[in-house]
Formats: sequence, C-alpha cells, structure tokens
Amino acid sequence: MTIPCNLQEHFTKRLTISCNLQEHFNKRLIIPCNLQEHFNKQLTIPCNLQEHFNKRLTIPCNLQEHFNKRLTIPCNLQEHFTKRLIIPCNLQEHFTKRLTIPCNLQGQIQQKNIMNESIILISRSGCRPCAGHETTFNEVSSASKRCSLFFRHVCYLIKILYFCAVNFRIRFMETSVLYHKVYGVAGIVLAFGFSACRQANVDTSPEKSNIQYMVDKFADIQVIRYEVKGFDELDLRRKTLLYYLSQAAIEGRDIIFDQNCRYNLSVRRTLEAIYEHYQGDKTTADWQEFLIYLKRVWFSNGIHHHYGEEKFLPGFSQAFFADAVKNVASKLPLKEGQSAGQLLEELTPVIFDPAVLSKKVNQTQGEDLLLTSANNYYSGVTQAEAEAFYEKMRRPDDEQPASYGLNSRLIKENGELKELVWKTGGLYSPAIEKIVYWLEKASAVAENEQQKAVIDKLVDYYRSGDLQEYDRYSILWVKDVHSRIDFVNGFTETYGDPLGLKASWEAVVNFKDVEASKRTESISRNAQWFEDRSPVDRRFKKEQVKGITAKVITAAMLGGDCYPATPIGINLPNSNWIRKEHGSKSVTIENITEAYDKSSQGSGFGEEFYWSDAERDLIRQYGFLTSNLHTDLHECLGHGSGKLLPGVSPDALKAYGATIEEARADLFGLYYIADPKLTELGLLPDNEAYKAEYYRFMCNGLMTQLTRIEPGKQIEEAHMRNRALIARWAYEQGQSEKVVEMRQRDGKTFVVINDYPRLRSLFGKLLAEIQRIKSEGDAEAAGTLVEKYGVQVDAELHGEILERYKKLDIAPYKGFVNPVYRLVSDDKGDVVDIQPDYTEDYAAQMMRYSKEHSWL
Repeated sequence: MTIPCNLQEHFTKRLTISCNLQEHFNKRLIIPCNLQEHFNKQLTIPCNLQEHFNKRLTIPCNLQEHFNKRLTIPCNLQEHFTKRLIIPCNLQEHFTKRLTIPCNLQGQIQQKNIMNESIILISRSGCRPCAGHETTFNEVSSASKRCSLFFRHVCYLIKILYFCAVNFRIRFMETSVLYHKVYGVAGIVLAFGFSACRQANVDTSPEKSNIQYMVDKFADIQVIRYEVKGFDELDLRRKTLLYYLSQAAIEGRDIIFDQNCRYNLSVRRTLEAIYEHYQGDKTTADWQEFLIYLKRVWFSNGIHHHYGEEKFLPGFSQAFFADAVKNVASKLPLKEGQSAGQLLEELTPVIFDPAVLSKKVNQTQGEDLLLTSANNYYSGVTQAEAEAFYEKMRRPDDEQPASYGLNSRLIKENGELKELVWKTGGLYSPAIEKIVYWLEKASAVAENEQQKAVIDKLVDYYRSGDLQEYDRYSILWVKDVHSRIDFVNGFTETYGDPLGLKASWEAVVNFKDVEASKRTESISRNAQWFEDRSPVDRRFKKEQVKGITAKVITAAMLGGDCYPATPIGINLPNSNWIRKEHGSKSVTIENITEAYDKSSQGSGFGEEFYWSDAERDLIRQYGFLTSNLHTDLHECLGHGSGKLLPGVSPDALKAYGATIEEARADLFGLYYIADPKLTELGLLPDNEAYKAEYYRFMCNGLMTQLTRIEPGKQIEEAHMRNRALIARWAYEQGQSEKVVEMRQRDGKTFVVINDYPRLRSLFGKLLAEIQRIKSEGDAEAAGTLVEKYGVQVDAELHGEILERYKKLDIAPYKGFVNPVYRLVSDDKGDVVDIQPDYTEDYAAQMMRYSKEHSWL
C-alpha cells in the first residue's frame, strides 16, 4: 500500500495542501476512516491505489508531472480548463451557461440537499459513460448506487474546494499557489470520480423524467408516452405554430385507416359503437378479448398487423359479435339504406375469416401482388396492368420525373384504368380540407417568410393534387434549414404499396434540439468525406454531395402512418433527382428513442439473449449513443449517398426496392460507425464503442427480431427483411473464419462475434454490392438477395426464441399516445400560453380522435 495511514501527511507532502482531508472525508462525506476498505467495497478500487491509477488511468506517482506530460494540463489548472476545455476562468459562470447548473452553486447544493437527493449530470453526447444520466440513489442498480454515492461526495467536496478557491482568489489573486492547488484537487477528484463511474458500468440512457411512460399493454404491444422536452422554453408564437401544425397532424387519421383496407373505417366505427354503448355483460372473457381486439385495430390503423402485415384475428366468438352488433343497432355506422344485419354480414368474414384479406401487403414472389394485397391503393387492377399504366408515363430522357402515382388510387372503370387523386374536391377531400384549414392558420404565425412559403406551397399541392407542385413544395422544404419548428404532413412513404409507388398519409410535428443537433451537424458537414471513402464503386458515388441537412428533433405530435407506432429517424424527400440537385433533410427523433430506452430498462432482455457480461456491458455503456448515431448515419448519409446511373428508373427494383434501400442505408451506417473518423469528430468516446451497435444489430437480425413473427409465417416487412438480409449474409460470408458464431449453451442459442474488424469489412463488401444493385437497377440480383437472406424463417430457432421471449413478459412492439396541448387564456379570453398534458390514456385518446377528428 503506497498511501500512508496519515492521509493528511500524504496530501501535504504530495500536493502541499495543509487541510485535514481525512477529517473532511470522515465527517463531511461519510467515508469511513479506513479509506482503503471504503474504496475496495464501495467503488471496487484495489488496495494499491497508486497501481490502480497507473493501470486504469495511467497516472504515475508524480501526479503533477503526469498531468503536465500525459494530459498536457499545466500547473495553472485554471488556465488549462480555460484554454483546453473551453471552460472560462469564471467556473461559476461556466457551470451556469454550459451545464445548466444555477450560478449560485453553494445555494443549489444546499437547497437540493446534495447528500440526500439525486445528483444530476447534464451533457449532450458529451462525457461518457455519464452523458445525460440523471439518477435517484434509491432507484438504481447497486453498481450505479456506488457511482451516485461517490459523486455526491465529489460534488460536496468540490463545493468546498470551489468556494475556498474563490475566497483565496480574492485574497491572494491568481498568483496564489494554494488557489491552484485547490483547483488541482478538484480536477483530480473529478478524474477519479469518472474512473469510478466507468468501473461501476453506469449506463448512458437519458435522465429520468417525472411523466408516467407506461400507458397500456395488450397482445404483443406496449403503449408508452414521449415527453416534449424543451416545449416550455419556446415563445408563444412558436408554441402556437406547433399547436396549429399538431391539429393538422391529427385531422388525416381516417385517411390512413382507409388506405390500409377499404373495410377499416367500418370495422373501427362498429367496434367503437359497441365499446361505448354495449349494455351486455362486461365481465366475460369475450368482452375482455373484444377490448384487446379494438385496441389492436386502433394501434395498427386497421385489421392488419402494423409491422407483420398479416390480418390478426379476434379472440371473441362470432356469436358474441353478432349479439353485440344487435345490442347497439341504433348506434352503428350504417350506410344509407343499410341494415344492422347487412353490416354484420359484411363485416363477419372481414374480421373472422383468415383467408379473406389475409395480408395488407403481399410480397410473395410469383403471386399477383395487387390482387393478393388488402390495401386500398388499387381496385380491380392486376399487377401487370398497374406496372404498364405507370411505365407509359415515364420518359427515359426526363431528368426531373414526377413521383407518378404517389397521391392517387388506381381503379378500373368500364374496362379502363383511371386515377382518383387525393386532394380537396377529390378523394379524401373532407379530411384534406380540415388539414388545409389548420395549415393556413399555421402559415399566419410562421417563424419566417421561407417557412411560410413552404406551408403555402403544401396547401397549393393539397388543393391541386399536382405532383409537380409537390416537387416544388419538397424543394422549398429542403431549403428551409433555419426554422426551429419543422413538420412532415402528406402522402410520403410507399412501404404500404407492394409496387412502392403510392404513399401513405403521415404527419410528424417537431422542433430542433439545438444541443443534440451538434452531433448530426458534424456528420453532415463531413458528408463528402464519407461519400469519397465509401467502399462502393466510384461509378456509383456522388461527385458532389449537396444540401444534406441533419438534425436531432423533438417530436411534438405524431399522426397518420407515424402514429401510434412511429419511426425513430426520417430522411426526405424520397425523389432521387431532388436529393441529387437540392439535397435532403435527415432527422433523428431523440425523444422517441429516449422513450423507447426508458420503457425497456430492467426488462431482462439482455440477460436472456446476450452471450455474456461483456456484451451486456458494451450495450449498457454505449448502446443508447451508438443506436442514435447509427440512426443519424442511416438517415443523413445512408439514404443521401450514392447515385443512379443515367436512364435507371427509381422504381426499377419494384417490389424489392424498399428492402434494398433500407439495407443500403443501414449498411452505410454500420460501416462508418466503426470508422476512427467518428472518434476524431468526438461523436464516439473511443474506437471500441461501435461494437455495441454491431452486437445489437447482429443479434437482432439473426435472432431476436423473430419475436415479431407469428409461428409459421415468413418475414414480410421491408425493414425486418433488410436486417435479416444483412445479418444472415454477413454470418454466412464469415462462417469459414468464424467471424460470427451461433453458439449453444444450456439448450439456448446465442450470437457471438469473434472478429469485429472483419465483420466491418463484410458490411463494406455487402454495401458495395447493394449500391451496385440500386445504381444499375438490377432487379434480378435484388430479388435473389432478398429471397435468399431476408424472407425465410428457421422454424426450430424461431420456436426457441419465442419460448424464451415469452418468459420475459415484455411486448415486442411499442407505440405512443400523443400529448394533449391545453390552451391557457387570461381574463379577456386571449391565449397566453400553451401547455402539454401527459395524462390522457390510450383508449380515451383513441375515442376522442374518432369523435373529434373523423371526416371520411
């Protein structure tokens, strides 16, 4: 042991500090006299503290010399922090401005009773592993408790040291030796504290909130809340703008129900009538199953699973349904001249017969994808007819093609094909008129003229249905990079159409998270660097990457196809020529990823499916950061990278286009998250962090995403196919070298990654091939890859995974309820504030939306 028993003498000789630090630790910080035992038991620091510092922190005995030589920290620690770490001389002001700690640090510590309450460490993508971690001592794991306890001690000591420093500074000015020594002790204690924190394996998930995240749970679904952090800091004009845009985001809800299946609105309204007016026995098993089925219909915006695409069947009997329909006959959503009996006859096979409308989107090779899909984008039209109809519209020499078919239903009438356009005065007009009403109100309170022009152009498009107007709107939207408030509202993504042409209606209202966006802005500034060094053939690279705008956003309202289940990242517009000439916007929705993270903590998932503590520690320590960063790279660079060769149609890959595009973006993110460039940019704390995302991705793609598939089913959804394709291809390609293994232990299968660098090279190889397929429009190669790696399910492994997952009692899918924005008025009736309310439950919100925002 190299630390003498007389700790006072030790610090006096080594650091020339004369205060009785032993007594301070004993009395003030509740550290036992036997400091060696305390560190051993509480912080898992070996007895030989000198050796610990040398091995763990590489700090030699001569601490002053170490800081000077190893860490380039001069004796004048104040000047070092000022110049090297951008901390001004006035440390009090630094904490106030940079770390959101009140300027009265002494008062803050006294008021918060730092010895008895939680200690908050505030950072955005900053110090790891403590970035953004708020914890209450009584609510964390034993490892985190040790870290929390130590940091309380640290903060209390820093309080004393800080005010001593201030007093001595006043008395002796900055030349005082003691002043610098006191600051030095504070720096040493902080460094030691972060080491202890790292040993304690504190996770990097975001700080805890006071809102109740868990809302409801049924079938395979968990409904949670998201918090609109930062809303209260906005001025009233921006709050009002968000309110109007949020109202517009709710008004199109009926559209997505009707797009998903022509019977969905009738089914939903019939079920809601029963829910509200049924007078029968509500204690039966049939009634409980009825509630589950109704909640599933709400969640999926129809009768088909929101992710798996197959029709889900009710747990209640046909006899119960028939009795319930008759029970509420006067409240049913009957069409003109329709009786309750006729409605029952119409809906019974739709709800109960598994062979009727069995898949919302069918992607089975060799079948007519339109006639076998239940979506409502086509009526009486075969796949061959639809493909020929839109092929005639395309001109090979058109360098700015419209997104043909994006906003219409294609029908056959009197033997001829025609489009019913979604616009005011056209199909879906009642709902679109309401959307336009709120958009016009939003235009009147826009932040600036450019944002106003964006909103006005979207209104023009909704009124005309002209796809060239949509392109003009998209260009204006991409160029609006200065507004704090932003939104997506319209017919946007084409995943619901097996041909990838027609778009579902969706809405996301948001505002920029300024601090977190520094991460994505760093990525977008270096977009050309990433493009130039991509492992793809030079023929398929963009010579000049234009207009990539990336930011982290806070979602304020979700609607349409983004509600209740929502994406965690968005990259738009989808038009290839607009992306090439004008750029794109990429966002990561961090309050959504935060809600996902918080709701999954303590589930036991990692203990069940991850191979060892090494993998669990990796994901606990780095998982939240690397997951968000992969999303950033996927949306910002992945979708924005590469180019089509001249004459190649954006729709050349047909039914496989969505899967190939998602694979391309995922691979770009996977390849570059392991690049030292990210550490250089300060986006990752070290060159090992990427392994957390590699392990999570491979485990998910090879095994755990199978929890979302019903027994006997294959993979249908494009994102799931993409993940399976990448993971299975990489596993097969590296099998001879055992890059990735599927190991057995105690009758369970686990993913083990033996060679992370080699896995990265495999991701790069597949990225090169996927980009070639996209750039050349090689539909045959796309089909071969997707069908071989992305579709089929190993029945034996699937059964095992489902059985293990069932024991955890967690839902594989999550979605959200929206906040309710309350208008606050003064005595004159003028709105003086708008406040988010997080108390509305799931069923109440769904019923309210159906009553107040249903127009079709």
